[in-house]
Amino acid sequence: MLFAEVVRVDAAVKWDAVIVGGGAAGLSAGVVLARAQYATLVVDGGAPRNGPAEHMHGYLSRDGMAPREFLAVGRSELAEYGGELVRASVAGARRASDGTFELELGDGRTLRTRAVLVATGLTDELPDIPGLAERWASEVHHCPHCHGYEVKDQDIALIGSDMGAVSKHLAALLRRYSKSVTFCVNGVELSDDERQRLADHGVRLVDAGVERVVEGADTPVAIELDNGEAVGCEVIFVAPRPVPHDSVLTALGAAKDPVSGFVAVDSRGATDVPGVWAAGNVVNPRAQVIAAAGAGTTAAIGMSAWLLEQELGGAN
Repeated sequence: MLFAEVVRVDAAVKWDAVIVGGGAAGLSAGVVLARAQYATLVVDGGAPRNGPAEHMHGYLSRDGMAPREFLAVGRSELAEYGGELVRASVAGARRASDGTFELELGDGRTLRTRAVLVATGLTDELPDIPGLAERWASEVHHCPHCHGYEVKDQDIALIGSDMGAVSKHLAALLRRYSKSVTFCVNGVELSDDERQRLADHGVRLVDAGVERVVEGADTPVAIELDNGEAVGCEVIFVAPRPVPHDSVLTALGAAKDPVSGFVAVDSRGATDVPGVWAAGNVVNPRAQVIAAAGAGTTAAIGMSAWLLEQELGGAN
């Protein structure tokens, strides 16, 4: 079932909950809130983090399902319970004088809501290496837990990035999936002890810098190095920099964790701004689809309790 464009997108209508983001976290939250009989709207920009992937994994009973199919089913379930959805982006957000929130859509329309859940995800910012982005989600991956099993026993190469600690972890973790793992260090700092541990673990270390990724002469893909050599392989992993889509949260004044740099939430997904929640990759870059969906459900239950408390207290 396809979503139907909602018609009540104007400042005259006050929603109980507006969810910004129509991925696993946002749709799961929307279903919970709609089932609880709250007037619920999901604002979906239509660009999920895992959109380029053909399959998702690690979701019990949904392993191997295509992300686009998963989201289509989620939108259908949202509609079944009376939740509504609009294809749009949120360009601005503020708290109104009556304590509610006003969200300005990219096309200039305005929404009014009692509570907000932001589930806008993040962008995986790849190293600026020619040929890498073009192969993203086909020959280039970042998460062994998501894609490692599908490439087990293949020749795997890892390109080091400015996410040095993650790169080193991936180099060791990928050995669980293949006996042939080459770590193109590409500037990642390694201590003598770290080098020895990786070598003892069976990881081949190549210290030259990476110039580009190309089609291999005898392999599906190859990594050309700045010393003139090339590393042929069947699949590449890299640790991208996670860049959260948190502009709505910061516009509403939500504080960030000083260590992670992501907006801080409590165990229920609440930010430090009353009435504002966040769930999924926008606050947790490690959350797989199943974890994001669970976080959305948890946040929705917290929102439901908060909305009820406002009603019991006589708040508008």
